[in-house]
Amino acid sequence: MKAAKSREVESVVFIVDDDPSVRAAVKRLVGSTGLAVETFATAQEFLEAERPDAPCCLILDVCLPGMSGLDLQRKLAEANILIPIIFLTSHGDIPMTVQAMKAGAVEFLTKPFRNLDLIEAVRQAVEQDREARWERAEQSKLRARYETLTPRERDVMELVIAGLMNKQIAGKMGTSEVTVKAHRGQMMQKMEAESVADLVWMAERLGVRPPRR
Repeated sequence: MKAAKSREVESVVFIVDDDPSVRAAVKRLVGSTGLAVETFATAQEFLEAERPDAPCCLILDVCLPGMSGLDLQRKLAEANILIPIIFLTSHGDIPMTVQAMKAGAVEFLTKPFRNLDLIEAVRQAVEQDREARWERAEQSKLRARYETLTPRERDVMELVIAGLMNKQIAGKMGTSEVTVKAHRGQMMQKMEAESVADLVWMAERLGVRPPRR
């Protein structure tokens, strides 16, 4: 799979369907909402294409030549490529629908579908991806800040989120209260935490737990 392109695209919808008439019709429909659209005839063609680094979703036919839509969904998940998927099918059944939805599909529509249903599904999927991208970016920034902490500052952080006061932390660490205050100040500054509550929230997102007493 090729790396994403650096070109600027606000948001894009990918369509994978082996029927040229369906690809064209869905492209016109989605394009009418102002979204950029890229089409592919096979799952392999989609995998080999460079994709813009932008909020997106994938409109995917279930039955494709070669790799099926469900196979592509699994392959994307295995590669940790997080794209909200809207499935289209001419002959879907309940087990197939359940499988797709359990694997994270946003919607499963049967052809012929209502235009408004597809447009609404696309709107929700792109917004979902936009929020997920923002969350991952914020998580990455938070992790980067945590990585700047020294081992002692991390120890102080764990004891602070446990609710201990500076004097208690000093006793736990076998150091002076003045030293603890210095470590604590540096740690709070590096983490950009304005309060202990703020720090606790950050710790929860990072999976940092207070030490067992």
